[in-house]
Amino acid sequence: MRRHLIAFSMVAAAAVSPAAGQTRPSAAARAGADAAAAAHIPDFSGIWAHPYFPGFEPPASGHGPITNRSRRPRDGVGNANQFVGDYTNPILKANAAEIVRQHGEISLGGGTYPTPSNQCWPSGVPYIFFQHGLQMAQLPGQVIFLYLRNHEFRQVRLNQPHPAPVVPSWYGDSVGHYEGDMLLVDTVGVKAGPFAMVDMYGTPFSPALHVVERYRLIDYAQAREALERNSRENIRFGPGIQSLEFDPDYRGRHLQLQFTVDDEGVFAAPWTATITYAVPRGTWEEHVCAESRLGYFSNGNEAQVPTAAKPDF
Repeated sequence: MRRHLIAFSMVAAAAVSPAAGQTRPSAAARAGADAAAAAHIPDFSGIWAHPYFPGFEPPASGHGPITNRSRRPRDGVGNANQFVGDYTNPILKANAAEIVRQHGEISLGGGTYPTPSNQCWPSGVPYIFFQHGLQMAQLPGQVIFLYLRNHEFRQVRLNQPHPAPVVPSWYGDSVGHYEGDMLLVDTVGVKAGPFAMVDMYGTPFSPALHVVERYRLIDYAQAREALERNSRENIRFGPGIQSLEFDPDYRGRHLQLQFTVDDEGVFAAPWTATITYAVPRGTWEEHVCAESRLGYFSNGNEAQVPTAAKPDF
């Protein structure tokens, strides 16, 4: 019996041995190849700040995000105190345009409508990109995104497919891989809670939502174009407003996120936007969304904060 086992082992070894004329890479060579691959992975780790609110930077060309119809008289920048989404944007399908219009009517009437951020609910993707503070941790099998406000974080599995089927979750199922100097992240399966929206204008999303993120390090000359474009659309936090203060004199490398949103249930075509981050001069502090029953609304309704009305199991 032992002879049969030895014979089988020899046959099996022959089946997987290198072909004639080929040599198997040594352990040292394989380790060197792994080290070389790791050396080419761009280093996005650390703390980044994006000081604009609500944040999405319009692209240089093509379909972009919903913008604010309410503008500040003194400079024409979007009015962050009154969110009135542009429901006439041709990328919106009729049902979505009506939802955006209804949210805008509430703002124009002096009220405030519930959003994930003012109700202390998970933000979801791409809504969460409004956050001005971001930390990235690059691990061997995953990338962790930690957002400043309310301890929100996302996990991106590297070099893996989406499961079939995808179970919806608050931040969706995110998988990614490196392509040269870029990290590409693909997200599907974002869970639709009571405040299902992709931006602060109440733009809805459907189960078909698909978000692709591309992260790159860019020099200041490239970043300046995006920052100047953004300064015409979104307000910029001044000194002392947020813990991660943006250094206006910073000229080093910036982290830029370009993301594409595709949702055939809501949009007539995919659209893109960017978020351009710089190295902050402030500190990473704890920011907690304080739940309140009083809400933010003129109609007297209580805030719909998460509650434990029944045991989880």
